[in-house]
Formats: sequence, C-alpha cells, structure tokens
Amino acid sequence: MKNSIPQMVMAFLFLGTAHAQGTAPPTDASPRRLTATEVEAAHAGAPFRQFSAWLEAFNSGDRSRLGAFLEQQWPSARLDPEMNMREQSGGFELRALEAATATSLAGLLQERNSDSFARFTLVIEPDEPHRISSLSRRLIPRPADFPVPPMTEAQILAELRVRLEKATAADRFSGAVLVTRNGKTLFSGAYGLADREKKVANTLDTRFRVGSMNKMFTATAILQLVQGGKLKLTDPLGKYLTDYPNQAVATQVTIHQLLTHTGGTGDIFGPDFDAHRLELRTLNDYLALYGKRGLAFEPGTRWEYSNYGMVLLGAVIEKVSGQSYYDYVTEHIYKPAGMTRTGSEPEDKLVPGRAIGYMHERGGAWTPNTDTLPVRGTSAGGGYSTVGDMVRFANALMKHKLLNAEYTELLITGKVDVPGGGAKYAYGFEDSRQNGVGSVGHGGGAPGMNGQLKIFPQSGYVVAVLSNLDPPAAQTIASFLDLRLGR
Repeated sequence: MKNSIPQMVMAFLFLGTAHAQGTAPPTDASPRRLTATEVEAAHAGAPFRQFSAWLEAFNSGDRSRLGAFLEQQWPSARLDPEMNMREQSGGFELRALEAATATSLAGLLQERNSDSFARFTLVIEPDEPHRISSLSRRLIPRPADFPVPPMTEAQILAELRVRLEKATAADRFSGAVLVTRNGKTLFSGAYGLADREKKVANTLDTRFRVGSMNKMFTATAILQLVQGGKLKLTDPLGKYLTDYPNQAVATQVTIHQLLTHTGGTGDIFGPDFDAHRLELRTLNDYLALYGKRGLAFEPGTRWEYSNYGMVLLGAVIEKVSGQSYYDYVTEHIYKPAGMTRTGSEPEDKLVPGRAIGYMHERGGAWTPNTDTLPVRGTSAGGGYSTVGDMVRFANALMKHKLLNAEYTELLITGKVDVPGGGAKYAYGFEDSRQNGVGSVGHGGGAPGMNGQLKIFPQSGYVVAVLSNLDPPAAQTIASFLDLRLGR
C-alpha cells in the first residue's frame, strides 16, 4: 500500500515530469486548436523543431539515444524518469497543436499504449541552440473532439483479449481480468507469472495485493454501522476515539470528512513510515505514531487524499463494533458476499496463492516489492483479493446484501469534486458517472501492485482487473473498458 493514491490520480503519475506525488492533474480547459495556417507557421519555428527531435528520441525507446539528446538539448531533464515514462506509455503521438510562440509550443499527446491524453507545454531558450528549458506533460480528460469509436460488446471483448496478449508479451501486464454483466461472465483470463523465480503462473484464483481498493470495504463497514444506528456521519471523530491525542482532529473532523478525504488528516507514508514500517502491526500502532499530528487544513475546505483518515475509520469500526477491523469485515462483508480468498493476513504469514509483487527498476529489471510492504494491510489498503471475489463484492453490494438500497446509493454517489478528470469522490468509492451513465468503484496502486474495480450500475457491467506489477498495468486495461462499456 505504500504511496497508494486514488486511481484517478495514479493515472497522472506516469505523465508528469516534475510534480508532487499525489497532486491531481489540472482540468481540461479545452483551448482552441491552431488553424492550418498557424500550424504551418508553428512547424517552421524552433520550438516545434526541438519538440519533434525530443519526440523522435523519446519514441525510439533507445536509452543511449534519448540520453544523448537530453544531455545536449534538455540538460535539466533526468533520463530515468523519461525512460520510465517511455516504458509505461509506449511513446506518444502528437494529436493537436494549441499554441505557439517564438519560444514555446503547446498541444495534445496521446499514449500509444492507452487511451490517455496529455497536454504538453514546451519552452525553449531564446538564443541558439534553443535548448529546452522545460517540457511538462499533464493528463487531461479525453477531449470531446477525439471520441472513442463505437464498438459492439463482442468487438470490445475481442480487442481486450488482443491488448492483454500484447501487454503481457511486452511485460507490461501480469495479472487477471474478469468482466461480467448482470452476473454472467463475458470475459475472464489470467496472464503472466505470480512468482517469476519459480515460474508460477497467475490464475483466476491468484490472490493479488489490492492497495487502496480496501477502502471500499472500510466505507461499506462504516455505512453498515450508520445504517444500524451505531454511529452518525456528522459526528466528530472524538465521540468514538475519546482518548485521541490531538484535540483539533478529535473535535473538528467528522466521519463524513474522513470518508470523503476532506478532513485534513494527512497521509501515513513518508520518512516516519519508512523508519517504523516493521513496527506498525495494528491500527493502534498507526494512531500512536501519528495521533499527535495536527490538521493539514481546516476540515471540509478542500479534498486531499488521506490514507490516515481511512486508518482512523478502521479504529472507529473497532471501537463501535467491539471487533478487530479484520474480524468485522470478514464477518460482515466477505462472508455475506461469498468472498473466500480475500483478507489482510500479515506478510510474514504464508497465504496460499498470493502473488509476489514486482517493481520496475532501472534498466527494466523486475524486483520483488517485499521491502516496501507494510507488515499487514490496514483499513486504508494493503490487503489481497481475487478478481472473482471483487466481482462477488460488487454483486453483493448492488443486490443490497451488504447495505439496503438507500445506504448503497449513499455509499457510491459522489459528494466532493476531485481535481481533474471530472469524477467525484463518494464514501470510499470514486463516482465517474455522468447523467447516471458510467462507473463507480476504486483503484489501488503502489510499487508492485495495481488494481481496479469498476461497477456500472445502469448497464450491469462489472470489471475487475488485478495485477502484480507497478501502475498503470491494471489501470490501462480498466480504462480501456471504462471508455467503451455501458456508454
């Protein structure tokens, strides 16, 4: 779960060259496109010549060639991030120019490996040899004038199979995929290796670490307790954690704000986590480490993803239910949904069929993510599941086996705008629907793990993709389906 952030933001991480981790992409301001005459003029300018030279070197995938270009023409850039971006994106295609001056150029790029669009802005030095001063790339929602071509369900699933086979052959995907509609399986497949050293193949029953996807279980558990009259969304945290050390957090942050990442409670990852990773074995251990910390901002004034907020909700579940977080979700979520291969057993416990996560290192080598993992998953994420269990959770939720209709709708309906992408954050769910059409769900991503669950309430589709590779391995596949199913 380390550095786990929402999937809508995770998409952005491999596109930016200089940004704070977890910062959301700007919205698509949809500036005008250059006219044909303006494009011709832009092509004759120094900014376009430098941009074209960079794009050619970048798309080549040749480390030495790109390194030589950066050294000569963009000395402030770092080669490793550029190569990582190249490996993940497959390169870029220039789709449109939006602005051009004597020293700058802006426009749209599309990834070769996905449907993702990015807006780039290049600035060059005014004097010869016009070296690149900066080149930013920021993920944007797909522009309306680049619509996805219509496809039938059969065509979508056939293309999905082709994409998965290509991505696996290129070592960009390893994991499992399950697509259903109204309970009927439309597509299932497992690809790559769960253990590269022992050559153990992934299967549909392989347990993958799911990162922040656990947040859906935590939020569902909280709503169960609300539905049962055992807590209120408007109550402050301190009503339940009566001995919480920081009084500002205890008295000002509500359950609603913790569920929506608007409480200002901050994250759990960073130097403190790295220093104490092996000591954090229970939720109370996290509270002991971070409980004296103050608020990052006034609760309710903005949205900022907070893993610690979800840890606090886990502690609330324990206090109100009288059970450990793990026992509660097992009894009240996993069992009713029929999820028999989902859990959060400690990393030092043998869990049959649990895949090893692999991180990409410099030079393209894969290495196990073992030294980045928490001792045990928490209410913020870090557990494990299968694509089948994720679909079972979705079906149980939408059939009101976990919550009644009113509270199910309350759980999944967006409440807070998330910067960039046009989605809203609900309670532990991302709501990407427009006029009722589209999906709800949550992703998870960290070194050596990536997953996505997408539920389409209107059309009945459910998509579960889990991978034991770095983001965006699963996300790219899920996004392909999200753009095409149920629209």
